Amino acid sequence: MADHGSQKGQGSANVPSHMPLLPVRDIVVYPYMILPLFVGRDKSIKAVEESMASYDRKIFLTAQKDSQVEEPSPGDIYNFGTIANIIKLLRLPDGRIKILVHGIMRGELQKFKEYDPYFLVKVRQVHESDMSEHTLEVEALMRNVKAQLERSVSLGKALLPDVVVIAMNIEDPGKLADLIVSNLSLKIEESQRVLQTINAIERLKLVSEFLAKELELLAMQKKIQSQAKDEMDKDHREYFLRQQLKAIQQELGQTDQKTAEIEEMKQKILKAQMPKEVEKEATKQLLRLERMHPEAAEAGMVRNYLEWLIDLPWSKQTEDNLDIQQASKVLDEDHYDLEKVKERILEYLSVRKLKDRMKGPILCFVGPPGVGKTSLGKSIARALGRKFVRISLGGVRDEAEIRGHRRTYIGSLPGRIIQGIKQAGTNNPVFMMDEVDKVGSDFRGDPSAALLEVLDPEQNYAFSDHYLEVPFDLSNVMFITTANLLDPILPAFRDRMEIIHLSGYTEMEKLKIAERYLIPKQLEENGITSSHLVFHSKAILGIITEYTRESGVRNLEREIASVCRKRARKLAEGDGGLVHVTTRNLQRYLGISKFKNSDEYNDDTVGLAIGLAWTESGGDIIHVEASTMKGKGNLTLTGHLGEIMKESAQTALSFARSKCEAWGVKESAYMDRDIHIHVPAGAIPKDGPSAGITMATAIVSVLSDTPVRKNIAMTGEITLRGRVLHVGGLKSKVLAAKRAGINTIIVPEKNKNDIEDLPPEVRSKITFAYVRHIDEVLELALKRDSAKEAIKPKLINP
Repeated sequence: MADHGSQKGQGSANVPSHMPLLPVRDIVVYPYMILPLFVGRDKSIKAVEESMASYDRKIFLTAQKDSQVEEPSPGDIYNFGTIANIIKLLRLPDGRIKILVHGIMRGELQKFKEYDPYFLVKVRQVHESDMSEHTLEVEALMRNVKAQLERSVSLGKALLPDVVVIAMNIEDPGKLADLIVSNLSLKIEESQRVLQTINAIERLKLVSEFLAKELELLAMQKKIQSQAKDEMDKDHREYFLRQQLKAIQQELGQTDQKTAEIEEMKQKILKAQMPKEVEKEATKQLLRLERMHPEAAEAGMVRNYLEWLIDLPWSKQTEDNLDIQQASKVLDEDHYDLEKVKERILEYLSVRKLKDRMKGPILCFVGPPGVGKTSLGKSIARALGRKFVRISLGGVRDEAEIRGHRRTYIGSLPGRIIQGIKQAGTNNPVFMMDEVDKVGSDFRGDPSAALLEVLDPEQNYAFSDHYLEVPFDLSNVMFITTANLLDPILPAFRDRMEIIHLSGYTEMEKLKIAERYLIPKQLEENGITSSHLVFHSKAILGIITEYTRESGVRNLEREIASVCRKRARKLAEGDGGLVHVTTRNLQRYLGISKFKNSDEYNDDTVGLAIGLAWTESGGDIIHVEASTMKGKGNLTLTGHLGEIMKESAQTALSFARSKCEAWGVKESAYMDRDIHIHVPAGAIPKDGPSAGITMATAIVSVLSDTPVRKNIAMTGEITLRGRVLHVGGLKSKVLAAKRAGINTIIVPEKNKNDIEDLPPEVRSKITFAYVRHIDEVLELALKRDSAKEAIKPKLINP
């Protein structure tokens, strides 16, 4: 508490007009007040030192408007303050200064002369009028204030006895007002208001108002304390009753914990902000739980159900990042190329920016493994600023995995959709369902059919889980599914999704992905940096062409990781310095090349045609071999062929027999010769109609003893009349042909538009021949006369 000197100040004769300013926090200093201050700020310490050295210990004390401001400016300081004398100075070990100051008189700041290294200000001294003669009004006012002070002490106001004694003996109303107000717990604004009141009578009236308010607070506080004491006495009495009741409840198998649990759940239900119908169901189940015995089996089931309802994010959602440029930057940072997917996401964000309420899109990424389908979902969530949830549907055969089990079953739980929403903690996450093409069905139901409601924007605003049995709004969720193949997906399921195809990467695209993403990632994961290991671009291309043969980049990342691990081992053994990975030393790290263009088919060969196939792992080339032998006109097919591919072989043979005369083959030749068609890599299942023209070419070649050109690959379905039909997966097939070093590809003319989707660097290196009929294929692929004959008809290089 503040103390006041009983003697008068040193007067104003030796008070300079300019002096340092010391801003004080959380207190207003009054004249005749003696109190210690701790000074820690550099500018304040310099102000104190300058006051001691050059200004006869005089300093101007004024309060800060906001005590949180660490470096106050002139606008953060009150203009009205107190001129004080520094009585004593003590330097503390932590660098701070402790000073004892004595307030002399009021002062008003008129001008800042200097700002650094401390505040130097011009101060106007404020003199008070002489109040030596008291009127009856003044005397009555002073007595009233002193009486208020005594009553506040009687009500429990903590004041030093000396302060009360001094106040009772003060005859000056201004000093009395300053003494009392300095010992009241007032706000800075209120204390400053008293300081700035120059008239002593007005100041004393103001203090009387504050004392009256303080008395009301003290009276109320005493009343509350009295009530609390009565409550405590009541609690003591009730304590023994509760202990007796507790003993009785224990004998009956009941505890008071049940009441606390019910009340806690009731509060949680209110905080969860559920929809009205859900809150009604939750309240109903809570009443059931309240009536049940705590040890009853059904009580645990109801308790778990209520916890699920409470924990679900009924009203919690993240705010979408609607900065289109920032979202585009995030997508580009995480993935190279994939322009169509990025464009679709930015379109969604643009519409979302223009329209507050919209249904979440349902995207389906279809493509071979390793092209970034799953990681793209994480990137989309990061771009949107949403939570990310992923579930894998591969091998799921039970419908309850999606919709949940009824609560009547022991150990029942909600389905994966509701579990994922709870895991996200918001009702608008990016929800990725991986491998939807691998969902199975059996006697337990069809999970794909259960997903129809989840992925239908017209229905999922009221998705009903079998466990919850109350609707949950999924319309804010952005669903993303991934698949390697579209065919296994139910048509109705497929119709609800927006299909986005992700084809394999070209060599240059893989190079960019490796340089931007894979190599930095593997360097960090293996504890090395670019100052230890550097990959040359040609070396990366060497890894792509000679050590991997895939549509995606997973194996490429594994090979890069292998190089990084070998360098990490050398570094751990003390072999420092920078190592360059080049085409010359690549085998030292990865061994002998795994893939090379085989010399086995480097010549034009009779009965051997190169086809293009598409699998769920991407594109690939297949070699169709045909040979004849003495027999009875039978057709033998080997190479693990599917039913559709076998039918294509039969169609190709029937067409070849119908055209035998045009190629100089007698019809009777079929009667005593068997034809054997084999597709190598017999352990790998192969199916589909797109090898039809390849088989027809191989059959015609072996029957007419005409070699097939070595640098031509082909794809297309054949009909009995020789027409060449449209095929799918052309981009992946072309990339496979390019990896194999083939420079001419025969494709159906109906696929001409698909070539436009190919990267320019691929189209510029491959010649495409567009055909409508098998005759055109044979004209291009078979080498009839001599090696000098060039491929001329219908060759188009886009």
